Amino acid sequence: MRRLLTLVWALVLAVTVGLLSASPGLAKVTPPSASGKSIKTSPYVALGDSYTAPSIEPLVPGQGCGRSTVAYPHLVADRLGVADFVDASCSGADTRDFFTPQRPDVPPQLDAVTKRTRFVTMTIGGNDGDVFGTVLLSCLVASAQDRAQNGITGNPCQQQYGTSFQDQIRKSTYPNLVEALMAVRRKAPAASIAIIGYPSILPETGTAECYPTLPISLGDVPYLNDIQATLNGVVEKAAAETGARFIDMAEASEGRDACQAPDVRWIEPLVEPINAQPVHPNAAGQAGMAEELITQLRL
Repeated sequence: MRRLLTLVWALVLAVTVGLLSASPGLAKVTPPSASGKSIKTSPYVALGDSYTAPSIEPLVPGQGCGRSTVAYPHLVADRLGVADFVDASCSGADTRDFFTPQRPDVPPQLDAVTKRTRFVTMTIGGNDGDVFGTVLLSCLVASAQDRAQNGITGNPCQQQYGTSFQDQIRKSTYPNLVEALMAVRRKAPAASIAIIGYPSILPETGTAECYPTLPISLGDVPYLNDIQATLNGVVEKAAAETGARFIDMAEASEGRDACQAPDVRWIEPLVEPINAQPVHPNAAGQAGMAEELITQLRL
């Protein structure tokens, strides 16, 4: 039991380091692309958190935010031949970091957006209120503590926390996303804006085979999936509210979750991740996100 708890805390520390390194009544905004004209993709600015800046080698030299040349914005820019491209994303960012410096050497992400900008993409929201970090910590610890008495089949995290995480996402993350998207719209009124949802981290149901690499009680796997679905739901709702395009990655990544084989999965597991942060997209996942973005926007 003590050994398992030690492992849990080590994993949570690793994940947390990676995650941390306006109003609902606004009128809907019609995006520039809604007129039927093709989307202009230059100048292009990428914003977001560690799902955009995934710390996968090779890194963009000298920038220190985990920006990677195999991250989906770079793949999209390369594929489309975008000459004017700025990656302002940073691992650990939340929506506050659009407006204020994330660190002394990392300016507000919105500084990269100007009235000349014509295309903006982002993945953001998972770190608001430290949702990802808190959920992982809470459920890993609950699973470890419950294992000695009930094995791995229960749902101790759901029993302990109920709908509190979902409530927080709806109450706090959603308005934060609306505010961030509206701020992008104000700075770049002619831009097409796309916000990418988070890909599936866990399978539909938990299995004993997956538990060693994702030590979450099996009954809590659907609970965590519901939390992620709630997050993606408010991302989609905020996009609709502000005239941005929502890119659904949950459906596109089904069957490529962190429990799959290394050559299949798009998300790395908590234990022994390969060339990516735990519970973050690997290089294949970033390529899949790029392809889905291009496909859904018909670029």
